Amino acid sequence: MKYIFTFLMFSFSYASLYAQNDDNPKAQKIEALYVAYITKELKLTEAEAQKFWPVHTQYDNEIRAVNTNDELARQEAQLKIKKKYQDRFTKILGTERTNSFFVKDGEFRKKLVDRLRKMRQQNQGVNRPGFKQRQLNQQPF
Repeated sequence: MKYIFTFLMFSFSYASLYAQNDDNPKAQKIEALYVAYITKELKLTEAEAQKFWPVHTQYDNEIRAVNTNDELARQEAQLKIKKKYQDRFTKILGTERTNSFFVKDGEFRKKLVDRLRKMRQQNQGVNRPGFKQRQLNQQPF
């Protein structure tokens, strides 16, 4: 019970950090889902979560601040930030779980993009006349 309370406290406090900068309820929900996902996947203890999330917030702020139209430059800047924070995360989580964090972070973002893409396609399809009928009549390949 104590673990659940602590988890919820961190979820809401992490989400509220973004709520200060972004009043979008959808963004807040995504941030809460992210915290839940990472906490579960890394099996963060209460003590680890107390150390991890503030460092993660700094990391995330730096990643989000990378703003360039040059894709290669953007990836390079983000890689430098990841390397910079790797040691900080390792002190909290250990080497294996730090590596797992970077993997799970990427997986979450990919799942989010895929889900948003599907939702957008569904919303566009609903607005087109005859879409449902055409969709039902189409063969998968």
